[in-house]
Amino acid sequence: MSTNGEITLSIDNHIATIEFFHPKGNSLPGALLRELAQTITKAGESDNARVIIIKSRGNGAFCAGASFDELIAIEDFETGKEFFMGFALVLNAMRKSPKLILVRVHGKTVGGGVGIASAGDYTFAHENAAVKLSELALGIGPFVVGPAVERKVGTSAFAAMSTDATTWYDSEWAEERGLFNKVFKDVGEMDQAIEALAEQLAKSSPEAMSQLKNVFWKGTEGWDELLEQRAEISGRLVLSDYTKNFIKKFKNK
Repeated sequence: MSTNGEITLSIDNHIATIEFFHPKGNSLPGALLRELAQTITKAGESDNARVIIIKSRGNGAFCAGASFDELIAIEDFETGKEFFMGFALVLNAMRKSPKLILVRVHGKTVGGGVGIASAGDYTFAHENAAVKLSELALGIGPFVVGPAVERKVGTSAFAAMSTDATTWYDSEWAEERGLFNKVFKDVGEMDQAIEALAEQLAKSSPEAMSQLKNVFWKGTEGWDELLEQRAEISGRLVLSDYTKNFIKKFKNK
């Protein structure tokens, strides 16, 4: 098992399943983010895949967001921008994929993980899958994932999550606001529902699904530039003493 994390892709019966893993709460270092983006693009380009499932491994957190080890090591703007561009690449890969993407959120998710859940075309979640945008507490802000989250939950709910950066919002809250499409009490039932929808979509018209995806994402055509601009904001803020001191205190708890 890799200490650096890993991304796996399998395609079976026209269903592509992408799984990400990192031993530290399925957090996402820069290299893993880029590999995840490339894997999403690869699955989208595969003639053998008609629908994509994104999930993470284990029974703990779905995604702990950015890697604190990597954040605290950033010493210059270019490195900071490059790190946050990893999240931009993942969200844009999900947006541009011609395949519908189902996201499986089995546990708590923070920051960038909330972005991935938001960028799903249909997102399943377990009832324990609380969400939090903790970036402001770090002295940054959910700038890169913001457009994806706001697109799903609306400006008011996005503002609430961003402002109250230490509060967990439960799965019921997330479902009511459209971040999650279905919430389950049992993981097995959730997986059955995901499999059923994936099998249904695998038999559907690829052209119709691709056109439907274009409709879903109407108005996001400028996200390549927008998310890069947002990565630059985060890349500057992560250099602050406030952020470095916060992460040090957090890691020393």
